[in-house]
Amino acid sequence: MKKLLFTFVVTLLYLNASAADEKPFLVKTFTSSSVKDVNIVTSGGGISVSGTAGSESRVEVYIRPSNSSNGRTISNEEINERLEKYVLSVKQEGSTIVCVAKAKENKMNWKEGLSITFKVFVPKNTSTDLNTSGGGINLSGLKGNLKFRTSGGGLQLTDLDGNITGSTSGGGIKLINCDNKVDVQTSGGGIRAEGCDGDIKLVTSGGGIKLKQLTGKIDATTSGGGIEVDGIKGNVVVSTSGGSINLEGVSGNMKASTSGGGINAEIVKLDENLSLNTSAGSVNLKLPSNKDGLNVDIRGNKVDFENLSNFEGRKDRNTLQGTINGGGKNVKISASSGHVNISR
Repeated sequence: MKKLLFTFVVTLLYLNASAADEKPFLVKTFTSSSVKDVNIVTSGGGISVSGTAGSESRVEVYIRPSNSSNGRTISNEEINERLEKYVLSVKQEGSTIVCVAKAKENKMNWKEGLSITFKVFVPKNTSTDLNTSGGGINLSGLKGNLKFRTSGGGLQLTDLDGNITGSTSGGGIKLINCDNKVDVQTSGGGIRAEGCDGDIKLVTSGGGIKLKQLTGKIDATTSGGGIEVDGIKGNVVVSTSGGSINLEGVSGNMKASTSGGGINAEIVKLDENLSLNTSAGSVNLKLPSNKDGLNVDIRGNKVDFENLSNFEGRKDRNTLQGTINGGGKNVKISASSGHVNISR
């Protein structure tokens, strides 16, 4: 149950300016009271935006050669020579800090390319529009309309509030303490979310999903791995076509489906509806107190409901359909190629 084929190798944010002793190539400062938005476009590096206190906002620009993974560095003189083939701009337009780093020509020798990373420090109440094709994105301590896209790295999101919308096709996603409305997706890695509250939508086609201590309306989907849930409250929908599902400490309404493994579920409080479906494994379910009235529709190769009492309806080896304790909450379970085991 614990080993879920969980491909959660998150290539999160090795921003090109990660070395603690690296000095920025360029620093610009702005008056914080005048900053409401940040727009950044870079084609060869990472982006980090952090909410901070104080009267000054700051943009730091870090520049390395594109092939710096071999540890190679270049002098400021060589950087300036290569920058002649780039547009590099850091400025303020109205209440928006605008940062741009891109090659002047679409086709250029990659050996002469640059990786240009932006680290930005702004007031907490700042919105973003960020786009990079060459690195990860790191957002922390912000509140607002937060939009971001990368095709070349992971997403790390911490202590955010607002409308949070982002995507990556080249890495995993990690969310910690992100509230309100969240809609993030990846086609290249796993997703881990912890301590989030709100309307949360998570999608990946390339890895597993791990959810811990979430509340609200949660919709999590993967076609490439298993799903682990620990301590979740609200209206929850999870689905995978590529792994097993493990649910612990669930309160609320739950719908879980998989075509690639079994389902293990512990429901500590059921509101109205529970639906579990697998076409490739068994279902092991622990329900709360045996005093609850239930409407049950349970099917599998074999159905075993421990200490079943006060039941009315149809019961045989493969099916349990009817009411328990006079009926009430809805429990629907299907395991087309496995057993269903239920305890209370």
